Amino acid sequence: QVQLVESGGGLVQAGGSLRLSCAASGSIFIINHMGWYRQAPGKQRDLVALTFSDGSTNYADSVKGRFTISRDNAKNTVYLQMNSLKPEDTAVYYCNLNVPNYYGQREYWGQGTQVTVSS
Repeated sequence: QVQLVESGGGLVQAGGSLRLSCAASGSIFIINHMGWYRQAPGKQRDLVALTFSDGSTNYADSVKGRFTISRDNAKNTVYLQMNSLKPEDTAVYYCNLNVPNYYGQREYWGQGTQVTVSS
């Protein structure tokens, strides 16, 4: 079984910073991509940032220049450094892991960590 354990959420004032971490454990041999999504109350879950097996990254336009995703391959851990936070960044942040399997690919999700940015 694969498990994702997130940490680092909390309450911060606008303009502040937070760092999220997500550690993946279990039978993981290859990772297609790993990253973060977020879901604000009453809204759909949206992509924040992903890091791919070739080292490339993808960011939502709303976080470009403020958030940085990184990964420690030896630890199967992904980080999200969030700077210049805005109230609109308030959401539950979910770690996402995509791995290949016999049928193509499989997604795993963390339990979510709350990020609240006060104005």
